[in-house]
Amino acid sequence: MSRFATIAIVGRPNVGKSTLFNRLVGKRLALVDDQPGVTRDRREGDGHLLGLDFRIVDTAGFEDYDAATLPGRMRVQTEKAVREADAALFMIDGRAGVTPLDEEIARWLRSEDTPIILVVNKAEGKQGENGLMESYSLGFDNPIALSAEHGEGVVDLFDALRPIVEAYDAAEAEALPPPVEGEEDEDAPLGPMKLAIVGRPNAGKSTLINRMIGEDRLITGPEAGITRDSIRVDWQWEKDGEVHEIQLFDTAGMRKRAKVVEKLEKLSVADALHAVDFAEVVVLLLDATKGLEAQDLHIADRVLQEGRALIVALNKWDVAEDPSALFNGVRTALEDGLSQVKGVPVLSISGATGKGIDTLVRVAFEQRAIWTNRVSTAKLNRWFENAVENNPPPAPGGKRIKLRYITQARTRPPTFVVFGTRTDSLPGSYTRYLVNGMRKELGFQGVPVRLNFRNSRNPYDE
Repeated sequence: MSRFATIAIVGRPNVGKSTLFNRLVGKRLALVDDQPGVTRDRREGDGHLLGLDFRIVDTAGFEDYDAATLPGRMRVQTEKAVREADAALFMIDGRAGVTPLDEEIARWLRSEDTPIILVVNKAEGKQGENGLMESYSLGFDNPIALSAEHGEGVVDLFDALRPIVEAYDAAEAEALPPPVEGEEDEDAPLGPMKLAIVGRPNAGKSTLINRMIGEDRLITGPEAGITRDSIRVDWQWEKDGEVHEIQLFDTAGMRKRAKVVEKLEKLSVADALHAVDFAEVVVLLLDATKGLEAQDLHIADRVLQEGRALIVALNKWDVAEDPSALFNGVRTALEDGLSQVKGVPVLSISGATGKGIDTLVRVAFEQRAIWTNRVSTAKLNRWFENAVENNPPPAPGGKRIKLRYITQARTRPPTFVVFGTRTDSLPGSYTRYLVNGMRKELGFQGVPVRLNFRNSRNPYDE
């Protein structure tokens, strides 16, 4: 049972569903464009409307195509969203009026058990009045005149949603066990792990997530570039009797920048990069039948520059040719191409068969633990003193560089500050020496480590 009532938005393409979704979540989460059919997968968000809290689901435009086609597979996902929702907002375009496809959607919705609220979008001005009057013919209760873009009609939408959301909240509160006084969780967990799956188009990202969660939640197929929005899926991973909360992020495939010319693809890539910024651990998914390409290294470098923990996974391992040579070749290429971070985990998996998924998730939790690790100041400075003593910093121009002490400024990613004199003259090779020593001696293998330097102020300078 979800914590909040779930409200799905359904309608034909380009009636403004994603615009309303963005308004209700208060962010531009869903991609919006004049081109019809932008949304493909179901996208969920936390909706807020005048004090009401609920789960809002944006769906693909409903079209009458064979289930084997891409629009047909999109329609199947829309049907699932409506059946799983506590209510659905059926949206039509007030300026276009009632179309034959609107009538077909209405017939389908009347056959479902989900409560339906009819919403006439783009109803502002005289152009929308005719569509509002026509909407009565669809056989639902009084329609709500709305402008998702300008925010008109939200009070009427609130009045329609309020009894549904409040009834759900009351049932949810009744089902919860009473709180136990005096109990405190001293070892509070970090919260759900935010795990993003990135890679080139058609690497199998959506197929992998569907296999992980055990259902066809995301649209898959032989067509490259199906995923456009970055879709979040909440998942519980059970291992050794323990349940671990994970937020999975499916992202659009990232091609070389020179090949990305269409506005919609640029928006999709930007959305994928935003998911990387939000994630804690990022899985770079490679197609084992194609090997490692320069674009994969560009994506990996971007992830590390953002300070995220990285895992490289070779997908479609069950159909790879000469897998041993491929694995060793990819590992060697990564060590050469990602020299700034040593020890990035490389795994072999199959999203189609499920091989290696448990190992992938276990390693992701291990990398997050390293990424969030904090070293005590005493232990850190013992290591630092030994490192400086074993390999003192150089003396450029005969002037000695003194490194006094080190402190960990933050985690996520691990960030350290070294204090000393003339640190701006320290060569990059010595910085790499210190960072590599941290990885080896302090257990920061495979995650980005940031090392900053500050000059101690001399009180006698003036």
